[in-house]
Amino acid sequence: MVRKALLAALVAVCLIVPAVGQGVGDYLDVFIVKVKPEKVADFEALSRKIADANRKNGDKWLALESVYGESNTYTFVSTRQSYGDIDKASESFMGALSKAYGKDGSQKILNDFNNYVAESRSEFRKRRWDLSRKAPSDPADYAKLIGSSRVLRTTAVHVRAGKVAEFEALLKEVKEASEKNENTQPVLVSQVLEGGKGTVFYISGLRSGMDGFDNNPTAREILGEEGYKKYQQEVAETVQGTDSMIYRYSAELSSPPEPVVAIAPDFWNPKPVAATKSKAKTTGETATK
Repeated sequence: MVRKALLAALVAVCLIVPAVGQGVGDYLDVFIVKVKPEKVADFEALSRKIADANRKNGDKWLALESVYGESNTYTFVSTRQSYGDIDKASESFMGALSKAYGKDGSQKILNDFNNYVAESRSEFRKRRWDLSRKAPSDPADYAKLIGSSRVLRTTAVHVRAGKVAEFEALLKEVKEASEKNENTQPVLVSQVLEGGKGTVFYISGLRSGMDGFDNNPTAREILGEEGYKKYQQEVAETVQGTDSMIYRYSAELSSPPEPVVAIAPDFWNPKPVAATKSKAKTTGETATK
């Protein structure tokens, strides 16, 4: 999505990047908007036009709509290989929009978009594969996980100042225990580099449906009684607060990468709304005749 300002200087994070990171992008470019309640329908219609313009040769992103948490909230997530990709993505986005709607039409779309939004913010996050659990082993597995997912539960963890190392050590302990349990699901972790306040980690789980959140092993079951007591104590000492939300993927508002589309083309390539309405109208007229 469009960025109103360039991101600040590069923050160096010394990590060993797994093969999956090299293949799918090691950063997440996230745009979060809260839409005015009375403008939700207009916002979705406009976002569909923006997505349609970008699907062929523009920028790529996955759109999510809030189900639990702050209402009327939409999140647009793009993967990036580097900070340099931000400018390239912005050029691709604007180029696709201008090609589809012209210079004046594109400017009107962007103006209307801003008028529909109550507030927004952008975050640039580093994927933390070293803290993620049962993460995909390669780009193909990653595309399969994303492409088959329909809902996402994410928790923003605000870490106390000076406690980052202790919190990371805690996540590594939980990761080790979780990966030994055959009933645990993949958990992806990222860390905010730009656009956040303080140190924030996002811990996210993806599912094919809401029922995927049922009957998951609890932290107590994963860690055991003694491990769970230690976990609670360390959380109290390192974590300042958390925010949790559940989102549903919106294919109509997305401009998804081809590997993701290939997993479930019927879902990720929805029929244009205008075409669907036209077909329904024609069918109705034929039935009447």
